[in-house]
Amino acid sequence: MSGANRGDRAAGSEGAGASRAARAVARVEHLIKGPVWGCQMCGQCVLHSTGLTCPMTCPKTLRNGPCGGVRPNGHCEVKPEMRCVWLKAYERSERLPLWRGHIDDLRPPVDNTLEGTSSWINLISGRDRQVPAGWMADADVEP
Repeated sequence: MSGANRGDRAAGSEGAGASRAARAVARVEHLIKGPVWGCQMCGQCVLHSTGLTCPMTCPKTLRNGPCGGVRPNGHCEVKPEMRCVWLKAYERSERLPLWRGHIDDLRPPVDNTLEGTSSWINLISGRDRQVPAGWMADADVEP
C-alpha cells in the first residue's frame, strides 16, 4: 500500500460515520508518525518497544529483531545503503529508560488486515492484541 493511501483504510466494519472518523484519525496519525518515526501504518504500533524506530521500515518487515543478514558495517543485507533498522532500534531503546527492556519483547506476526488503519483506535478497541489462532496464548505478548 502506498504511503499516501496508508491512512485511507477504515478501521473495522463500523457504520459510515464511524468509518469516516476512523479514516480521519488514521490520516492524522500518519501525518504525525510518518515524518517523525517513518511510520508505515501497520495498525499495530510498537514504537515504544523498539526505541521509537518503526520495525516495518525493515525491508523484510521483521518485528522481532534483526534477520542475521546484518553486514559487518551495520547495514542491511537487502538495502546495503541502509543502516539495519534493528541496530538503530536497539541503540535508541538504550536511551529510553521507561521502555528499555521492551526491545526484547516477543511480538506476534503482523495482522495485515490492520494495515492502513489507526493503531490508536486499534489499541483502544483491542484489535491490535489479537493474534493468529494457535500462535501463542501468552497474555504478556506485546502486540
